[in-house]
Amino acid sequence: MRVVSLVPSLTEAVAVSAPDVLVGATDWCSHPADLDVTRVGGTKNPKVDRILALAPDLVLANEEENRAPDLAALRAAGVEVLVTEVRDVPQAFRELDRLLDACGATPRPRWLDEAEDTWSSLPAPALRTTAVVPIWRRPWMVLGRDTFAGDVLSRLGVDHLHATHEDRYPRIPLDDLLAAAPDVVVLPDEPYRFTADDGPEAFPGLRCALVSGRHLTWYGPSLAEAPRVLGAALRAACR
Repeated sequence: MRVVSLVPSLTEAVAVSAPDVLVGATDWCSHPADLDVTRVGGTKNPKVDRILALAPDLVLANEEENRAPDLAALRAAGVEVLVTEVRDVPQAFRELDRLLDACGATPRPRWLDEAEDTWSSLPAPALRTTAVVPIWRRPWMVLGRDTFAGDVLSRLGVDHLHATHEDRYPRIPLDDLLAAAPDVVVLPDEPYRFTADDGPEAFPGLRCALVSGRHLTWYGPSLAEAPRVLGAALRAACR
């Protein structure tokens, strides 16, 4: 079995579960830190010829991270493409089971059992807070409806204020974000790399939580520690 992954979180999941099958990954696949496979370009602009040269049995993709024309080109060349769809935490576990089984990762990896146990045993939040969750600036974009990251936050007691917006990642003017007056502004370090010097200054007078994008948006081994890591960042901001 030869597998190419076009999704960073799926790359990590396969690399720690069935490392011998992974032969290619994107330039953005940063975990595990010692990952040593052929790089095939970005998630949005993979080099199809380079992927085909690896003669993969399976390419892993995601319906919102990868472009349909690239996946169609791979299929037209005779490559099997497995496309995941992840909109909430339970669906993440179902899709991880599906793709790891397709990659021959049996028995079920221990990290996946531990991650599912962690999420299924979360205590009910004692207090709920409201948030806006920018994922980009210039223009400002935030989490909207039906997103994995939004479900992660909801399970941790954070209700983001654009959860019912008609768009999944709406563009919202900064003045409107400020006027929403959330309890906290959640600023992940991906896809836009918000930092202490780039992001909080736009929200004077509001609490800002700088959080790990890997723990907020990735569905893979990071799921096991995500509640602890994100919870600590959120509590620190709301003190």
